Amino acid sequence: QLQASGGGLVEAGGSLRLSCTASGFAFNEYAIGWFRQAPGKEREGISCIGGSDGLTYEADSVQDRFTISRQHGSNTVFLQMNNLKPDDTAVYFCGTKKIDTWVGVFCREAEADYWGQGTLVTVSE
Repeated sequence: QLQASGGGLVEAGGSLRLSCTASGFAFNEYAIGWFRQAPGKEREGISCIGGSDGLTYEADSVQDRFTISRQHGSNTVFLQMNNLKPDDTAVYFCGTKKIDTWVGVFCREAEADYWGQGTLVTVSE
């Protein structure tokens, strides 16, 4: 099970931190990622992190603005989002998958074994 939180309304240039807390599975063995879906658009993988190796991937659209990290003690993955733009407005989901490939493949395919509920991020002008 994944529980996402931290969305909200923020002005352009502002910051938010999303949290995704996992339970019921071996957290360290699964990659976890953040995905988003804006109205009328397909789901997009934006930032993902591997399980035991901790390797990360960020989509070009969020490069140098978003940072993903995982805290093993609390089974939580964070997404620190800085310099937010109106185009970042979307419902954000965390998803997890046991992978044996580069974490970027998981992110780009945007398919997960388990999904958390979405959290809405709205960035105003």
